[in-house]
Amino acid sequence: MIHTMELQFFCPRWGSEDLDWELFFEKVREEGYDGVEYGIGNQADEKELDRVWRLAEKYGMKLIAQCYDTGEADFLKHKALYEAWFQKIKAYPVVKINTQTGRDIFSFEQNRQLIDVATRFTRDTGTAVVHETHRNKCLFAAHIAAEYLTKLPDLNLTMDLSHWVCVAETFLEDQAAAVQLAIEKAGHLHARVGYSQGPQIPDPRAAEWSHALDAHLNWWDQFVRRKQAAGETITITPEFGPYPYMVHLPGVQTPIADQWAVNGYMMQLLKQRYQDGRAAAL
Repeated sequence: MIHTMELQFFCPRWGSEDLDWELFFEKVREEGYDGVEYGIGNQADEKELDRVWRLAEKYGMKLIAQCYDTGEADFLKHKALYEAWFQKIKAYPVVKINTQTGRDIFSFEQNRQLIDVATRFTRDTGTAVVHETHRNKCLFAAHIAAEYLTKLPDLNLTMDLSHWVCVAETFLEDQAAAVQLAIEKAGHLHARVGYSQGPQIPDPRAAEWSHALDAHLNWWDQFVRRKQAAGETITITPEFGPYPYMVHLPGVQTPIADQWAVNGYMMQLLKQRYQDGRAAAL
């Protein structure tokens, strides 16, 4: 049975931090996004957060909160910061929370304790938390994430396989089972394209990178088909980033492509690819 599906696209605040929030929301709405994915650091204050949420309501924008500021290497300090972040965000309505959870240097048990913090938050608030497949974090590689997904069946992901491609230096051809686990447990998608030597190709519009784009589209198609079959809303953030993800021309500090235009291109590509339930036929 083919279900109709709702696609929601979120614009990353990452890369537009210098733009005033009101101007940013205007630009996001004009581009055709449904909302914004907002990385909230540990130092963000309530005054700033209150303004962001007021403007989001004014412009009819949904918000995904992103927890990314988790670099502390001392586990007990790290856990305290992580818990404090969830307390900070608790009062603000969000579609879901994307968190770059834990560290690759922590043990499985330590990272599990952090995942448990997020699980309790979901239980207490009803807000879904999805854990990003990100380098340097607990789900940094396909083979490592497979252990977490197997041992923690309630774990849900933000699927950003560009990181795994970079870590493995392959398009994961020999890790198909781990990729399939990720697709089955993904609750959010970061639509960025990686390659063997980095988490972001220079420009997905360029023909020479079509092999990398096609590999990611294959994974994204499977994710969308699964969500469509379940009748679930699909949330996607085109997440090509600024420098140093976006390489600069040597000596002139000029990016090799326009981040805003690339993310807009990715959104339109996926809208056309998945509109009207087309994913079921891909």
